[in-house]
Amino acid sequence: MDPNESYELLRTLTSPVVAVTSRRGDKRNGMISDGAIRASIVPDIPRLGIFIHKCNFSHDLIHETGRFALHVLHTGQVDVALRLGFHSGRDADKLDGIPHTLGAKTGVPILADCFCWFECEVGNVMDTGSSTFFMGEVVDAGRGPGAEAMEPQLLRAMLGTDLKEEYVRKLADAQDFARRMSGTMRSIYSRK
Repeated sequence: MDPNESYELLRTLTSPVVAVTSRRGDKRNGMISDGAIRASIVPDIPRLGIFIHKCNFSHDLIHETGRFALHVLHTGQVDVALRLGFHSGRDADKLDGIPHTLGAKTGVPILADCFCWFECEVGNVMDTGSSTFFMGEVVDAGRGPGAEAMEPQLLRAMLGTDLKEEYVRKLADAQDFARRMSGTMRSIYSRK
């Protein structure tokens, strides 16, 4: 199968646009991910999962602290998605100026404006080569003021020409990184 075709098919499995926040000491960070899933159907055992690429600063914060918050952004938050998704937290405090509080259970930033949020403690991890899958045990959750969750196609449609070109460049860089790192993962099943 053509890799471009398979990638477009995989995009149908993409989650809503989510912001993932984390904190280690005084350093806080936020990032955008399209790799979030529900990991439980049991109402009294809420769990979710996120895939965080190892090149992201948030990966290190989550891996070291075992805590994160996941926020489903709403359709009016394109500016937040751009701010958290187009810059590195290694260079600047991306949450500066974005209203938030620290979660009562984990101390990670909880965005004041979103569709909904989940405060999590990491319950399990899986190395996927280029990223880590963090399974989060939801310790607190809430609704935000947003009326409709933002889907990735809406976000891409809202980007201007310059940002679309930057998005394509950043995606190509991330894919190159993932391609190199994906070979480091070994299957637990023998391949013949």
